[in-house]
Amino acid sequence: MPQPDLTLTPAGPALAPRYGERPTAVPSRPSRTPPPAPAHTPRNSYLRLFTVPGARGFIVGNLIARLPMGMFGVSAVIMIAAAYDSYALAGGVTATGMAAGALTAPWIARLVDRYGQARIAVPATAYAVLGHLVLLLCVHEKAPVWALFATTALTATSPNTGGMSRARWAHLLKGDRGALHTANAFEQATDELCFMLGPVVAALLCSTLFPEAGTLVGAALFLTGVLIFAAQRSTEPPVSPRTAAGSPLRVPGMAPLLAVFLATGAVFGSMEVVTVAYVDGPVAGPVLALQAAGSCAAGLLYGRAQRTVRLRTCLAAMAVLMAMPLLAASTGSLLALAAGLLLAGMATAPTMVTGMGLVQRLTPASQLNEGMTLAVTALLGGIAAGSATGGWAADHAPFASFGFLVPATAAAVALALCAATRVGVRA
Repeated sequence: MPQPDLTLTPAGPALAPRYGERPTAVPSRPSRTPPPAPAHTPRNSYLRLFTVPGARGFIVGNLIARLPMGMFGVSAVIMIAAAYDSYALAGGVTATGMAAGALTAPWIARLVDRYGQARIAVPATAYAVLGHLVLLLCVHEKAPVWALFATTALTATSPNTGGMSRARWAHLLKGDRGALHTANAFEQATDELCFMLGPVVAALLCSTLFPEAGTLVGAALFLTGVLIFAAQRSTEPPVSPRTAAGSPLRVPGMAPLLAVFLATGAVFGSMEVVTVAYVDGPVAGPVLALQAAGSCAAGLLYGRAQRTVRLRTCLAAMAVLMAMPLLAASTGSLLALAAGLLLAGMATAPTMVTGMGLVQRLTPASQLNEGMTLAVTALLGGIAAGSATGGWAADHAPFASFGFLVPATAAAVALALCAATRVGVRA
C-alpha cells in the first residue's frame, strides 16, 4: 500500500484561517473547516465517526437519500410488468436508465467538484425525481413503449450520493488515514445495507399498496434525503479552484484500476442473475440478500482493523470465495447455496473499501467526486455486462450450477488484471 505521505485527500484553501484563530484580513466568506472533535471520544472507531462535528446530519441525510437507490430498479420492473405484462420490457427500460446514468454521472460529479455539492446536487436530484414521476405517469396511462425509454433517460441526473459522502469524510478526516479507512468501511456497509433493504421495501410497497407505490416513496425519500444532506454546509468540502488537469482518467494508475472495477462489477451483476435463475422462486430474494449481509458484516469488521491490505490480496480472497456458491450449488442444497453466498459476500466490502481508498489517493483533491463517480460508472458497466452474461449462462446451462462459473471467472479476471497492472503498488 502507498505510504501515508503520498495520500491525496481533499483539503481546504491554503489561506483559510484555522479554527479559533483571528483572521488577519477580512475574509470573503467564513471558512468551512469544522471545529476539532471533543477531547473525550468513544473507544469504538465507528462511534467516533459520529462525534465528528456535523457528521450526524449528513450521515442521516445521505442514508435517506441512498435507500431509494435500491428501490427504483425493482419498483420500475414491478410497475412496468404489471401494466404491460412484459418483464423483458421492464428489464429493457431499467437497463436504459442505468446506461444513461452511467454516461451522465461523471459529468454531474465534475460539476459538483467545480461548483459545490449543495449547488449542484439539489437541482440535479429534483430533475431526476421529476423523471421518475414522469415515468410513473407514462406507465399508469400505458403510454407507447418508446415513451418509457425516452422518459427513463430523464432520471440520469441522479448525483452520486455515496461519492459525495465519502468526499466529506476525506475532507473532515484529512491527515488521519486510520479514521478515513473506518469511514470508507462505514460507507461501504451503508451501501450494502441500502441495496439489501431497498428491494425488500420496494417489493413490499408495490405488492401491498399499488404497483407505483415503490417509485413514489423512493422519489420522496431521495429528494428529502438530498435536501437534508445539502443543508449541512459546515461539512461540505470547499470548492477547489478550476485547473487544467483534465479528466482523472489521465492520472497514472487510474485506467487500470477502473478496469479492475469493471471486472469486479461483472461479479456482482452475474451473481444476482444466476442466483435468481437457480433458485427460481419467492425465496430467491432472501437467499441473495445473504451475500449483501455477509458483505456488510465483513465491511464493518474490516473497518475496525488498524491496517488495510493490498487490493490484490482482497481480490485473491474474492476469487477463492466466489467458488463457494459454485461448489454449494453443485450439491443441489438450497441451504448450502445460502451459506456459500454468505461466505462469498464477505470478500465484497473489503475489496470495495480498498479500491475506493485507492481512488481517493490517486485522484487530485479538486476532482475527487469525479474520480469516485468514474469508479462507480465502471462498476455499473461491469454489472450490466455481468447481468447479460449471467442471463445467457442461465439459459444455456448444461447443468444446474453452470451459471455460477460466470462470477467465479469474473473474480479471477479482476485478480489477473490487478496483478498484471500492479494496481495499488504504484499508486
